[in-house]
Amino acid sequence: MKISIGTNIKEGPWGGGNLFAINLKQHLESNGHVVINNLKDQDIDLILITEPRKTSESSAFTHIDVLKYLSFVKEDALVVHRINECDERKGTNYVNKYLLNANKVSDSTVFVSTWIKDLYFKQGLNHENRHVILSGANQEIFNRKNFEMWDKNSKIKLVTHHWGANWNKGFDTYEKLDNMLNHKKWKDIFEFTYIGNLPKNFEFINSTHLSPLSGLSLANEIKQHNLYITGSINEPSGNHHIEAAQCGLPLMYIDSGGIPEYCEGFGSEFNSENIEETLLYMIKNYKSKFENMKNYSRNSLSMSLEYEELFLELFKNKKEIVASRDINLVDSRLAKLKYTLFN
Repeated sequence: MKISIGTNIKEGPWGGGNLFAINLKQHLESNGHVVINNLKDQDIDLILITEPRKTSESSAFTHIDVLKYLSFVKEDALVVHRINECDERKGTNYVNKYLLNANKVSDSTVFVSTWIKDLYFKQGLNHENRHVILSGANQEIFNRKNFEMWDKNSKIKLVTHHWGANWNKGFDTYEKLDNMLNHKKWKDIFEFTYIGNLPKNFEFINSTHLSPLSGLSLANEIKQHNLYITGSINEPSGNHHIEAAQCGLPLMYIDSGGIPEYCEGFGSEFNSENIEETLLYMIKNYKSKFENMKNYSRNSLSMSLEYEELFLELFKNKKEIVASRDINLVDSRLAKLKYTLFN
């Protein structure tokens, strides 16, 4: 198949959506598919919408571009829409409405967690061909190689990392950890490192802050620590905790967004009231938590296989799918009408 992924891939640290596109592209190409990131070719079999907002730097094309392609270039190209964003994540009030509208051009929808699927269903999305495919990180980079169990004689080293600097990434939690280190009791027990961008006018006093890292540099830095923590709020999936889990670090996470779907069973849930008790519990039970991380199975290969299987299944049923579309997109007059509805 020729597949177009709607992401402008960036080099270096950029965020989970960028890593998703890189990992999926590598897998599809290694299995004989042709992968592009534009709508210039006239023989595209399947279009994957990843970021339809034209204001986003990562967006290679929008749902309007896809509609034009179906209307005037190739009517039987299949369209899949991957939804991994929402207003709840950053406190905005326009993203959900925009994505619900963009979704109208798709034949199939993939959500990155059950949490975000349920969120959009409650707001009106009712796509019959819907799927949940959990994200994963590159196992050739993020793995347990050279990661050693905490010796319990030194201070336990906590770490987290984010590309985005929105406060909802968990800075309430990270600020609390930083404040805990004001007290000798905690200063003798743990250290905390934050890797990534910070909100404007925010700085750590007692913690270590490193600039954003990616690839092997990031994996190697994560492995210099013992325990991973994420306080991210309303995160549809996130890549940060996945990368840490694949490196072997036990997880501390809050019950918010889709993150529990990735973390449950591989660490301990905490909240703002019991973070201290949960940290002490993780320290006391570190060995068993460490050993259990060997069972963590989310990675980019399993994710990419699920996408490939979905694409092949859709391609096999292409005639039925195209015939079931409620508007004949080849008719330019109807296409213009639908174009008006989308704007």
